[in-house]
Amino acid sequence: MNGKRDAKPTVYLVDDDPAVTKAVAQLIALMGLRTESYGSAEEFLASYRGEGPGCILLDVRMPGKNGLELQQELTAAGRALPIIMITGHGDTRLAVRAMKQGAVDFLEKPFLPDELCDAVRRAIELSGAGK
Repeated sequence: MNGKRDAKPTVYLVDDDPAVTKAVAQLIALMGLRTESYGSAEEFLASYRGEGPGCILLDVRMPGKNGLELQQELTAAGRALPIIMITGHGDTRLAVRAMKQGAVDFLEKPFLPDELCDAVRRAIELSGAGK
């Protein structure tokens, strides 16, 4: 069955750090949301279909295609859910660039669980799931 009742928002987590991926996926599950985790931008692009409500938690610095490049590609293709950028190596210039490219938030690791949950809730609402 694939009706509106089953349309639980999905948080797509794209991060090359397995420890971050595991911890964030557990936190998202506690919020009652589905998660799909990917270790690279390329892995994400190979399976992402852009269906349903949700958001993308996207690490800025990854081997291969970085988060900003993936964000730009998704936006240009009109396939982007709201994006929350996360990074362990942030600076003001990077944050401004991500926001100008359409990110709804920019979080520096380690972030507080409440900080992440609030950002995810806002992004999910922007995707239309909050209606």
